Amino acid sequence: MLRRTAYPEMSDRKKAAAATVAGVSRELIALSERLHANPETAWQEHRAADWVGSVLSAQGFTVTPRYLGLETALLATYGSGPIRIGICAEYDALPGLGHACGHNLIAASSVGAALALAPLADELGLTVSVYGTPAEEGGGGKIEMLKRGAFAGLDLAMMAHPAPVDVAEAEPFAVSHSHVAYRGKAAHAAAYPEHGVNAADAFTVAQVAIGLLRQQLPSTVRVHGVMTSGGEAPNAIPEETSGRWYVRASTLAELAEVEPRIRRCFEAGALATGCTLTIEPESEPYSEFRADARALAFYRRNAVELGRVFADGSTASRMNRASTDMGNVSLVVPAIHPYIGIGSLPALNHQREFAAHCVGPLAEKALLDAATALAWTAIDCARTPSPTGPDPR
Repeated sequence: MLRRTAYPEMSDRKKAAAATVAGVSRELIALSERLHANPETAWQEHRAADWVGSVLSAQGFTVTPRYLGLETALLATYGSGPIRIGICAEYDALPGLGHACGHNLIAASSVGAALALAPLADELGLTVSVYGTPAEEGGGGKIEMLKRGAFAGLDLAMMAHPAPVDVAEAEPFAVSHSHVAYRGKAAHAAAYPEHGVNAADAFTVAQVAIGLLRQQLPSTVRVHGVMTSGGEAPNAIPEETSGRWYVRASTLAELAEVEPRIRRCFEAGALATGCTLTIEPESEPYSEFRADARALAFYRRNAVELGRVFADGSTASRMNRASTDMGNVSLVVPAIHPYIGIGSLPALNHQREFAAHCVGPLAEKALLDAATALAWTAIDCARTPSPTGPDPR
C-alpha cells in the first residue's frame, strides 16, 4: 500500500518498519473498518478496546485491559528498553455522527506504528506502549489516565489525527466542558401560566446573553453548546431543561479568565426567570498543546519522505485548533499530535460526509502513512541523542 517500496538512502531500520506496516496492512485496514462500522461513544468503547487489544496481543504485546480501573482503557507493551515510546489509540465516536472525527483511523495507525517498532525494540533499546485512550470526545479520558499515573516517564507520546489535509503541528484551544441545567416549575401554559417558572426561557435568556457577549470576547475564544432537553409538551411550561456547553480559549490561563463571564450569562437566565441553575463539569479542562520541537521536526521530514504534502496558510490553521485531551499529556511528557490528510475536502471533521471519507482508498493510505511516519519518528528519536540542558518546555 505504500507509495514507495525502496528507500536507497534510508536506514535498514526504517526500511524494516515500512515493510512491517505493509505486511500487516490488511489487518490494520480491517481493524479500522470494523471500528468504523461499530461506533461507540465516550466511555462505552468496550468492543473497540477488545478489538485493539486482540490485534496487539496476537502480535506478542502484553495487554492489560481495563487499565488503571477504567473499563475501556488498555495498555499494551512490547520490549523493556530504557527509551519509552507511548502511542495513543483513540477509538470513541461522536454521538449521532459515528466516526466523523476518524478515531477508527487513529486506533489502527497507532497499532500499526507499534507493530512496526516491536521487531526493532531490542536493537533500539525501546519499550513500546500503546495506550487505549477512551472518551476523547468530551470525556477527558487521557486526563483521567494521567491522574491515575499513566504516561509517566515517557520519552515521547504521539498519535496522528485524521483531517481534510496534512498539518504537522497541533495548536488546539484549551476547552472546558459543562453540563448546564435549569429547574423551574411546571404549569398549564394556557390555564395557569402565572403558576409556572419557565426553564426553557432561562436557556433562551442565557443564549441571548452569550450571543451579545461574543461581541466583546477575544478572537481566541469560542463559546458553543446545545440544549439536550427543553420541555415535554407545548401546553406545559417546561420544568427542567439541560444542555452541554463548551468554552474554548488559547490557553488554560485565558480560559480561566473568560469562564466567569460565560457563567454570569447562565446566571442571568436563572435570575430573570426565577429558575435554579446548576453547572457541572463533564471533565477537567483540556489544555493547550506543547509540541516537542525535536520529534515534530523528525515527523515533518518523515512524512515528506512518504510523499505527504503539508497544507499552509488558513487551511492549515483551522483543523489544528481543535481541542484534545492529548494537550494535557503534552504538558507532562514530550508529545506530538500531527494531522494526516484523507483528501476529504469539502467535507470537514464532525460532518457525516467526513465519516464517509474515513474508510476507502485515501483513508487506507493515510492510515498506513501515519503508522509508518510515527514509527520512523520514534526510530529517529531513539537513535539521535537528546540535546543537553534543561527541558525547553
